[in-house]
Amino acid sequence: MRISYSGLEAYKNCPLKYRFQAIDKIREPKSKEQIFGTIVHSVLRYIHTPAPMQPSLDAALNQFSQSWNGDAYADETEERAAFTQGVKIISDYYAKNNPADFTIVDLESRFALEIGDEENGKHVIAGIIDRIDATPDGFEIIDYKTARKMPSQEKVDNDLQLSIYLRAFLDRYPKETAHLDRITVSLYYLRHGVKLSSTRTREQLEDLDRQFLETIRNIEEGKFDPILSPLCDYCGFQRLCPFWKHKFQEEKAVEDEEAQTSIEEILALRDRMKSDKTRFAALQETLLRYMEGKQIDRVFGSSGIVGKSIRRTWKYDEDKLREVLVPLDKWDEIRKIDGTALRGILPVLPVSARKAVEAAKIPDKESVSLSIKKSRDIEEFDDSVAS
Repeated sequence: MRISYSGLEAYKNCPLKYRFQAIDKIREPKSKEQIFGTIVHSVLRYIHTPAPMQPSLDAALNQFSQSWNGDAYADETEERAAFTQGVKIISDYYAKNNPADFTIVDLESRFALEIGDEENGKHVIAGIIDRIDATPDGFEIIDYKTARKMPSQEKVDNDLQLSIYLRAFLDRYPKETAHLDRITVSLYYLRHGVKLSSTRTREQLEDLDRQFLETIRNIEEGKFDPILSPLCDYCGFQRLCPFWKHKFQEEKAVEDEEAQTSIEEILALRDRMKSDKTRFAALQETLLRYMEGKQIDRVFGSSGIVGKSIRRTWKYDEDKLREVLVPLDKWDEIRKIDGTALRGILPVLPVSARKAVEAAKIPDKESVSLSIKKSRDIEEFDDSVAS
């Protein structure tokens, strides 16, 4: 079987949409976001394509203008805003990146990575790497993103797409496997002008096979149940989806009076819940300010008690943790430095090492909220204590 990262992602988001796209071969019109991303990618390829003279900013903006396609936009105002955003992206990119400063190894490099074995079946992961650079220390693999939202660094550290690209790079340059620490993988968020970079371990690259083979197995077994999510709002297959096809039926009204009443009540209740949540947050903020000003942790009302609850999370000082675990040959057993990862090895550590691990904890985040006890809860509590 041949599959790409986008195919894997599509299956994880909604197996039914994957079936419509990859198996039933039903064409879905490209979204305006996809068209915009394709144009910006083509301009960046133009900027970095080796040439006797690197293109100027004006030349790049001219390339963007000539490539522009406004057909996907609903009106002139929306199209003008998108075009302006594209100009800003390219201008900001030029301000931070001089094309002459980079040593480009390859642009839009196609790959076909083989996974699996003879016994259980071999499969191919295919794709395109936006850019590969040679750096003073090694290499950098870069993927451009035109998304509006940036992920956390933790998500970048575990991004499967970057792991695939690195595996494909190592398949092409196998000797570099011995120098993983010198290979950087990066997501460049163009709207924000921010590049988020990371590295990979051997374990992460090996886990790639498991994730793809599991998805391939589900596809081969015909598991294509739909998944309801916010992504449904942007899906071009709503007319075919059992969750949404009723939206396109000529008769949309529910004939059953009880069902219709339930629909209206649910919608009204949802609105009240949103309103109540907003009001609760405002009241909580007022009480927390009051308690902080009075330097107290509890306030008493006629019907109960409201207390301040502090939640703290911790992280580990990596250098201190390394000093403890490396001599015990336990450092390589943790893929991620957190409490969950350490829990598996703590029981086998000497008491002194366990204490040292505990001493390596440092504060990470702190959040304050309210705990509430109504008078009835307090009375029941007091009765249980008295008995």
